[in-house]
Amino acid sequence: MTEQEPSPGTVIRGLMRSAAQVSLSTALARDGSGRPYVSLALVALDHDASPLLLLSDLADHTSNLKAKPQLALLFDGTSGYRDPLAGPRASVLGAVEVAHDPRLLARFIRRHPGAELYAGFKDFNLYRLHVETAHLVAGFGQIHWVEAADVLFDAQPAVALAEAEEDIVTHMNEDHADAVALIATRILGHPEGSEEAPWSLTGVDPEGCDLRRGSLLTRANFDKTALDAERARVELVRLTKRARQKDAGS
Repeated sequence: MTEQEPSPGTVIRGLMRSAAQVSLSTALARDGSGRPYVSLALVALDHDASPLLLLSDLADHTSNLKAKPQLALLFDGTSGYRDPLAGPRASVLGAVEVAHDPRLLARFIRRHPGAELYAGFKDFNLYRLHVETAHLVAGFGQIHWVEAADVLFDAQPAVALAEAEEDIVTHMNEDHADAVALIATRILGHPEGSEEAPWSLTGVDPEGCDLRRGSLLTRANFDKTALDAERARVELVRLTKRARQKDAGS
């Protein structure tokens, strides 16, 4: 039996969950023309895959969003392709609003630790994108418009996991740092860490976990959906066992 191809929405969500940065397109407000304006921004995702952006009020893109909150984000998965046009990329469209949830800000900072230096400044705010639609180009001839319901993950049943995430991440990094490193190196094939730049877990969501070493971000997907801390533990143990088996066989 052949493995079923992932849906376009699942492919888009995978691109989104793996991204560290995005191209951010807004409507230029400075001269009132509404012309397209593109900038670069760091991105993190909530558990349902809604994008999170930490933006300064001093930036042009923020001024644009205050005038018109609609934007488009380009998630680029073409790195490593000899022909970038053969690789996957997705434009995700919607409207943003300021997010005052401390959990979301903590999730963003764990993914981008350097942001902690300015996250508390008065002119910085965390924004959450309410996805409306997305456009996927998965290669030549593989083009799809996809509605938000097919892109986002229904995270409502996983509220318990979101509430436990910080404790899970702390526990793994403090008590199972060796397992985190093995997942990154043996399963995902990344270089070894070091005392100065160790591998660490930055986030856990129902579909997988995010890891970081220095500027390198990566992701390990779960075999089964984890809706609470216990099921996340089971999936992390599963990944660790698989990593140890690979390590023993190397």
